[in-house]
Amino acid sequence: MLIRMTVIARHISSSAVVGGGASLPKRKVTVLGAAGGIGQPLSLLLKLNSNLSDLALYDIANMGMSADLNHISTGVKVTGHSGEAQLPDALRDAQVVLIPAGVPRKPGMTRDDLFKTNASIVKNLTQACAQHCPSAHIMVISNPVNSTVPIAYETMRAAGVSNPSVFGVTTLDTVRARTFIGQLKGVNPEQVKVTVIGGHSGTTIIPLLSSTPYQFTPEEQTNLIKRIQFGGDEVVEAKAGAGSATLSMAYAAVAFFNDFCQGLSGNLTRVVAYVRSPAGSAVPDVDYFATECDIDVNGLAKVHAVPKMESFEQELFKKALDPLKAEIKKGIEFVRLSN
Repeated sequence: MLIRMTVIARHISSSAVVGGGASLPKRKVTVLGAAGGIGQPLSLLLKLNSNLSDLALYDIANMGMSADLNHISTGVKVTGHSGEAQLPDALRDAQVVLIPAGVPRKPGMTRDDLFKTNASIVKNLTQACAQHCPSAHIMVISNPVNSTVPIAYETMRAAGVSNPSVFGVTTLDTVRARTFIGQLKGVNPEQVKVTVIGGHSGTTIIPLLSSTPYQFTPEEQTNLIKRIQFGGDEVVEAKAGAGSATLSMAYAAVAFFNDFCQGLSGNLTRVVAYVRSPAGSAVPDVDYFATECDIDVNGLAKVHAVPKMESFEQELFKKALDPLKAEIKKGIEFVRLSN
C-alpha cells in the first residue's frame, strides 16, 4: 500500500511523497466542505502534495478526519475546523481556498436543481473568504459552476474586495475528454492534449476536438461530444442515487491546483478555467466563460480569446451561449436579491 500511495503522489505532484523533514513552499490551502464526497479524496490528495505546507480542512461536520490524515508521513500539516465558529481560523492566512461544499447531484436532478441549496452555501463561504482571506485565490468546485462562480465573485466584490481572484474548476471536462479520446484511439489518455471551453454543464461544455491530432468519423465525433458534455450523468446513473462524480472531480481539482501553483511559483502557466472575463477579452456579451488563462505569481495574468474553431465547434459554441448566459444571470441575480 505504501508503494501504491507513493505512485499516486508522484502522479499528482511534481515530486514523490514529501517527508516531514523536506522543505515545502510556505503555502496554506483551505478546503471548505472537506467532509463531503469530493472533499475527502481531495483532502487526501492534497496531503500527499508538495505544493503546500499547511492544509486547513473545514466543514460543519466533525473534522476528526484531520487526525487521520496527519498520520500520513508527508510534510503537510493538517488542521481540522468544525462549525461556523471555527471558519475564521480555517481561512486566516490561506493563499488558496478550494470550495467543494454543497449537496451532490442525484438521478433525475439537473445542475439547476442544485442551485437552491448550493447557491446559499457558496455565498456564505465566500463572504467569509472576503472577510478573513480577501487576497486568496478561490477555486470553486460546487455545482452548478456556471452560476456559483458568478455568486462567489459578486459576493466578494459586494463585500469590498475590488478584484476577487475566483476560478471555476472545469478541469474534469478536459480529464473526461482525454480519457474518452484515449479509449477510442487506443492511446494513453495522459498523452492526449485537448481543449474544452465554455461552461460546466451539458451543452455549455464545448470540446474542441480539432485541437487534437486525431481524426474522427462523424459518428465518433457526435458520440464523443455527447459523452464529454453529459459524462456527469453517466456517473450519477452508475452510482444509482449514491452521489455524483467525486473521485474524478477530486483528481481534476488537484490537477488544476498543481498547474495553478506552477504559475504562483514563477513559471508562467496556461490553464483552462471558468473566470470573469474582462470586457471583450474572451466572448462578447458573456461575463463568465471557461477559456485558456495565463497564471503568474499574482494569479490571473491574462484571459485569452476563444481559439479558432471548426464549423461543427462553432455550432456548439452558438448553442452554448443562451443557456450559459441564463445560468450566469441567475447567479448574479441571486446575489443582488439576497444582499
